[in-house]
Amino acid sequence: MDHSPAFDVPFVLGMMRLHEGDELHDPERLADWIEARLDQGLYWFDHADVYGDRQGETLFGAALKQRPSLTSRVRVVTKASIVTPGRDTSPYAVKHYDSSNDYLTAAIDASLQRLGVEHLDHFLLHRPDPLMDAQATARALDNAIDAGKIGAAGVSNFLPEQWRRLQAAMNHTLVGHQLQLSLAHPEPLFDGLYDAVLADSLSPMAWSPLGGGTVFEDVLGASLSRLAEDFAASSAGLALAWLRALPGHPVPVIGTLKEERIDELLDGARYDINRPTWFALLEEARGHRVP
Repeated sequence: MDHSPAFDVPFVLGMMRLHEGDELHDPERLADWIEARLDQGLYWFDHADVYGDRQGETLFGAALKQRPSLTSRVRVVTKASIVTPGRDTSPYAVKHYDSSNDYLTAAIDASLQRLGVEHLDHFLLHRPDPLMDAQATARALDNAIDAGKIGAAGVSNFLPEQWRRLQAAMNHTLVGHQLQLSLAHPEPLFDGLYDAVLADSLSPMAWSPLGGGTVFEDVLGASLSRLAEDFAASSAGLALAWLRALPGHPVPVIGTLKEERIDELLDGARYDINRPTWFALLEEARGHRVP
């Protein structure tokens, strides 16, 4: 069975911090930044409607409106299903999940409008909803694909039986799964989750691929630094190489917007690590010997 990734790039650019700071809030400056990334061969951008309470998508869309020539070059992932307390219209102001047909249909339309694109290349359910009516959710996703609003649908943070229940109700095939996976969080490799992703032919996307910086701390960080010298690599590049060595070649979703950091990670994309190095890093990450 072919598990080749759908994302033929070293990593996807995560937009979760786009709303923070002012350096990229000007549409012209952000358009310059996007064009520079495209020129580097980085054309997948990962969004969610909750990033900055919809500011991330709005800022990105303003940049594309400022420079329409970029629109045909970008590939967009976005996610929905999380309702923040501020968006909850009930008296409870409670964070919750909504995978209903009406909510997802409206969320897809709203993301298209904010981003200023004709369709979303990938649309993911951001979190599993315990109240999901699989038939209703499937109808929303199938209809959006049939209408050309989204190219393909997938999930994020789902367990196998959760996405399989949804898939059983759909006409179209779920194509991707965005999960937390890194040297700092290797559990999906041992609890069956990652194997299920591959078994069901979902393209894996790894969010927080550097563990929010924790891979550079303590014993693991020291080991990464030491081994990175052997490869003439950066610690971050080696940590991403560890991920890409997995079957299915999960594509990391990086969170930095700093150009020098992106350049460093792009340079690190050429690193390949051998099996002993991979397991040596795993031992340091888990704090015990391979059994």
